[in-house]
Amino acid sequence: MTVTHATDPDAGILRQQDPELADILLGERTRQSTTLQLIAAENFTSPAVLAALGSPLANKYAEGYPGARHHGGCEIVDVAERLAIERAKSLFGADHANVQSHSGSSAVLAAYAALLRPGDTVLALGLPYGGHLTHGSPANFSGRWFDFVPYGVDAETGLIDPEQVRTLARAHRPKAIVCGSIAYPRHLDYAFFREVADDVGAFLIADAAHPIGLVAGGAAPSPVPYADLVCATTHKVLRGPRGGMILCGEELAERVDRAVFPFTQGGAQMHTIAAKAVAFGEAATEAFAAYAHQVVSNARVLAGHLAAEGLVVTTGGTDTHLITADPAPLGVDGRAARGRLAAAGIIMDCCALPHADVRGLRLGTAAVTTQGMGEAEMVRIAALIAAALRDGPEARRIRDEVREMAEAFPPYAPPYSA
Repeated sequence: MTVTHATDPDAGILRQQDPELADILLGERTRQSTTLQLIAAENFTSPAVLAALGSPLANKYAEGYPGARHHGGCEIVDVAERLAIERAKSLFGADHANVQSHSGSSAVLAAYAALLRPGDTVLALGLPYGGHLTHGSPANFSGRWFDFVPYGVDAETGLIDPEQVRTLARAHRPKAIVCGSIAYPRHLDYAFFREVADDVGAFLIADAAHPIGLVAGGAAPSPVPYADLVCATTHKVLRGPRGGMILCGEELAERVDRAVFPFTQGGAQMHTIAAKAVAFGEAATEAFAAYAHQVVSNARVLAGHLAAEGLVVTTGGTDTHLITADPAPLGVDGRAARGRLAAAGIIMDCCALPHADVRGLRLGTAAVTTQGMGEAEMVRIAALIAAALRDGPEARRIRDEVREMAEAFPPYAPPYSA
């Protein structure tokens, strides 16, 4: 069956009107379909999500919230946003959901705006240990506006040290404590962080950008019962459009909504909000729950076989979709390893390694699991990674094998596949 859709670069109107851009989009489609996507923050949305993103809702200006917009003609988009809100609340068991944040960083900015004032003290995981830019980087608004105190991880285990967190909280009496990371592969003890926050009279903000999809699928513990605010992205494991959201109780709902609009953002992106609604609906299914658990199973197998190939896997493994590893035993550092792997068609990131002056690799299994790969493919991927790192000149041979593997598991059925 031939399907023509605005999201397909081969769609006639785009090919006719702007062939140069159509070629660019086709090039990216081919890249995604012929290489292995192991970036921990990336995934493939469903065609239904893509359809919502390419819908007429992209044309609508809708500053404000349902029933209280600053523009006319919002009757239909109000229904779409209410649907996204209700689905998010049901999916995560939250009293309130704001689905307008344009990104995870935008959600964190709004969370800080709702609870803090410039100069307030905030306790968060330090950037060298996996903290995000919004957790106190001097190059980010967070580090410029607030006084961040970093906690770290144990030098031997790579795990967060609860006593250090408690000691720092009592010493600095922060206005808020942030728990969350972009490179910590283990589950967080949200009950512990709630206990510490209560002990020092602090708000608890959970930055669940990475694990929220696993939470939706029942494959990771939920921060919602413990945190005052939960910030998250709607892409990554959740498999929705690129965007953010905030979950909270009713007592903070008005503060959160005002912090998103009008304080930190203008008009809502209604096509993205509609796509979020689609993703929340998909994530409420048994099929998504099975997917989320498979993501974790794949990550554990991949981590174990990377260790068997000689890489040093931090914390000795993973509880999530995310793995961080040091390739130094194979004779290459993280930055060089990322480049060598990219040449072989294996795409991932590098990251800081705790208590080290070198960078390691950060990878995840969300996207390849969406493509239908399982434990057997993870064993093969680990071998391909090790081969590319050990023998750079053999990249072409490895690249051919990677392409063959990727094409055996196309991310989209025709007409979306390359």
